[in-house]
Amino acid sequence: MSALSSGAVEPSAPDEPDVKPVAAEAFMRQIVDEYRRPLHRFLTRLLLGQQDLAEDLVQETFLRAWRNAEALAADPPKVAPWLYTVARRVAIDALRARQARPPEVSLPDLNRIADTDDEMDRVVSVHAVRLALGRISQEHREVLVEMYYRGASVAEAAARLGIPEGTVKSRAYYAVRALHAAMGSTESS
Repeated sequence: MSALSSGAVEPSAPDEPDVKPVAAEAFMRQIVDEYRRPLHRFLTRLLLGQQDLAEDLVQETFLRAWRNAEALAADPPKVAPWLYTVARRVAIDALRARQARPPEVSLPDLNRIADTDDEMDRVVSVHAVRLALGRISQEHREVLVEMYYRGASVAEAAARLGIPEGTVKSRAYYAVRALHAAMGSTESS
């Protein structure tokens, strides 16, 4: 506290109203220049790296110092302890206030969510399924076409394909898995 400890800034006399605000402003500029960075580092450590919040709290600390500029100017050696005490208390108050509020939740950007009636999404999906159907076995493809495209029940698909119902169920299960795997490879290409 080089310039502050010398007592260079003295409180002005009551009969000099114009000098007092100028002296207080010069004193505060001196305090801000000397303590801004150290207070920011102190608060950043205290707030576990939250630099934006630390910067806000440094400003709050200096605002309180401005409000008490006369008392601080009267006793310059006590400026640093006063600033650090106020900064610590401001940080504690800010942390308590955040704990009292419910946590902030980020909502998805509703403009970026796909519309359910989006025709292009439907076209792309149909194209991807068609490509993937060409990559799975003929038996799996036949079961999927019967059950999902033609809307056949297990019994109807079994009758049309000439295979037992259990085989239709089994092939449908494995066909869907194969289709998902095939679609995953079509999406990346």
